[in-house]
Amino acid sequence: MELEQFKLHIIPLRQNLFAVAMKMLQSKEDAEDAVQEALLRLWNIRRQLDAVSNTAAFAVQITKNICIDRLRTDRQTAEIDDFHIAADRQTPYRQTETKDLVAIVKAIIEKLPELQKITIQMRDIDGYEMEKIAEITGTDISAVRMNLSRARKKIRECFIQITK
Repeated sequence: MELEQFKLHIIPLRQNLFAVAMKMLQSKEDAEDAVQEALLRLWNIRRQLDAVSNTAAFAVQITKNICIDRLRTDRQTAEIDDFHIAADRQTPYRQTETKDLVAIVKAIIEKLPELQKITIQMRDIDGYEMEKIAEITGTDISAVRMNLSRARKKIRECFIQITK
């Protein structure tokens, strides 16, 4: 699909894609960003779009997936630093103890090999899917699983040793 065909078949879908994104994200700015990202992805795969039987449905599905990723990321992006504890459930002593334990885990994560650190950050803190981590790191899914397993094991071992 060349530029003229893209303009003719994909660009007119923008309003429909925006409506889908707006319904899911409930924010005009986020919906605009999602549609822009969807159009960019469609442009990047424009040569394969000729093989797609229903480009409108395909574009909507890409937009939905982007929205789902954004919602998932927003829900899980609570940084480990933002670990808040309800005052009515824990004493100040327990709050301090919990913050200290979180600091220990963060320090252990920082000492991991780079690929393990990135993998555990993306999976357990940022909530990325295994496939996405493999894509970003340029490894296969089995390598992501192995690095994640090794990182978790190392964190567990170090944590137990430090907190004895």
